[in-house]
Amino acid sequence: MYVVGTAGHVDHGKSTLVKALTGIDPDRLQEEKDRGMTIDLGFAWLELPSGREVSIVDVPGHERFIKNMLAGVGGIDVALLVIAADEGIMPQTEEHLAILELLRVKRAVVALTKRDLVDADWLELVVEDVSARLQRSTLSGAPVVVVSAVTGEGLADLLATLDRALDNTPPREDLGRPRLPIDRVFTIAGFGTVVTGTLIGGRLQAGQELEVQPGGLKARARGLQMHKHKVEVAQPGNRVAANLAGLSTDDLRRGQVVTVPGWLRPTLALDVSLRLLPAAKPLPHNATVTFHAGSAEAVARVSLLEGDQLQPGETGWAQLRLGEPVALAKGDLFVLRTPNETIGGGEVVEPHARRHRRRQADVAEALQLLQRGSPEELVLRAVDQRELADLPAIVQRSGLPADQVRATVQALLAESRLVQVNEHYATGASWERLTGRLLGTLSAYHQQYPLRSGMPKEELKSRVGLAARLFNQLLERLEAAGRLVQSESSVRLPEHRPAFDPAQQREAERLLEALARDRFSPPSLTDLAQELALDAELLGALVEQRQIVRVGESIAYLPDAYDEMVAKIVERIRASGSITVAEVRDLFNTSRKYSLGIMEHLDEQRITRRVGDARVLR
Repeated sequence: MYVVGTAGHVDHGKSTLVKALTGIDPDRLQEEKDRGMTIDLGFAWLELPSGREVSIVDVPGHERFIKNMLAGVGGIDVALLVIAADEGIMPQTEEHLAILELLRVKRAVVALTKRDLVDADWLELVVEDVSARLQRSTLSGAPVVVVSAVTGEGLADLLATLDRALDNTPPREDLGRPRLPIDRVFTIAGFGTVVTGTLIGGRLQAGQELEVQPGGLKARARGLQMHKHKVEVAQPGNRVAANLAGLSTDDLRRGQVVTVPGWLRPTLALDVSLRLLPAAKPLPHNATVTFHAGSAEAVARVSLLEGDQLQPGETGWAQLRLGEPVALAKGDLFVLRTPNETIGGGEVVEPHARRHRRRQADVAEALQLLQRGSPEELVLRAVDQRELADLPAIVQRSGLPADQVRATVQALLAESRLVQVNEHYATGASWERLTGRLLGTLSAYHQQYPLRSGMPKEELKSRVGLAARLFNQLLERLEAAGRLVQSESSVRLPEHRPAFDPAQQREAERLLEALARDRFSPPSLTDLAQELALDAELLGALVEQRQIVRVGESIAYLPDAYDEMVAKIVERIRASGSITVAEVRDLFNTSRKYSLGIMEHLDEQRITRRVGDARVLR
């Protein structure tokens, strides 16, 4: 199914012609009927002579309602440009023509209406004038059909001409990323909230879980309709009404997009290729304009990346910073307006842009690559910007279909141009950046703490800035390559070995000698550290290397003494069923301070547990 969109000056007979062709009055608002002028979007449908069914979007022609026209003209396959024979080309005819060019509508049929109001000579002049004007546009060669909605003259010919215009129009591609830009929101009694739009990018299915952006609202497709007929699956390229369960009309508005969860993110900044219309005034850097894309509208500030002004008829790189979030994808087309006129438009090259320095050649080169690059270049760039990216992220950033991304990734892996880390991918450059950052962080840690056996994993993960699962996958990959060694809680470089310098070795030996003087009642570790002027890092290294076993703030044993104490305590509990702190004191001929300290330590180690005044084995 295809979508035909009307275009043309106010009062040139667009709605009257649609009603004559379809039998449906597209003017649904009472104000429109009272004023005899289309204010908002109207919709109808018909069957062409070939049996092909098409939707028709009827747009307002008055200059005050151009923004409503823009909300409906996106996603059309053929433009039906309506020009009244008694007036010919008028200001909004020109503006609508410019909008069609900016949105790259390549197929059009011109309906020269109100034939019944002009004579043959005048009609011939108007046809020549219209044909000459079209020659200077991207719609050059579009057929012109003379019609009268009042007498019916030419209507059959117009339908046949529309049919032929669609013969070579390819159906909308299913990219697996459906988007329904909302152009109407209303309620139907007994059904609830309904939204309509022209479906692009993929199919929707009844019962499907959906998401509305901006807003991240969750919904379910309770039902789908096309031309008032219920369907289970709506294909891209169709006018679709979706009954959304879980949302009210207060939650929704024109400009939002219905899609599947997890891929479409709203943005406030986008990099674009911007073309200024030849009839526009020069556009200065930092100009404020109105941005239109799909059915969305937002105020935007234009940051020109290559100069201080964009001249009429020129195309340049720019960054648009929006006054409110808009849900966009790479490759989307847009139109810019001032309060009184359409001034230009272009293509979204990067929907989630970072700030750029102006007048930088490398920025322009990167944007040009992103706009025109091959699938391989687009995938590599999408991966490189994220260091590690999974397939959904690559699909989103490259703007390519998911199937094409998968095939391209496999080809790049075979050529060793991508590195795979489980379900994530990196380019050679991004892999080296990431691994260099991680290994550099480890190296700096070893230099700062040479006596520590390794860096805590949690600290390394935080400094590198990776999610836990991805971090662990990266460690496994680097360990398999022999570039690091990991224990349960820490990571080190393979060449790192904690070693005491001569002075530290002497300090350590003095401490060990002091602890050996009374194996089960050693001197206070706190006092020894002060007396011997021991560095905290040295103490930590001795504990980590198990040259001493610390059981409390001020109590530490030599390993053989500690192991003997633990063995005897466990043996006594097994023989007697339990042991008290007093019994531990007597067993080792020590004081309550030491016996309580060792038992609290064994509780913490989950070797014993306290029951009343005694300890039992866990």
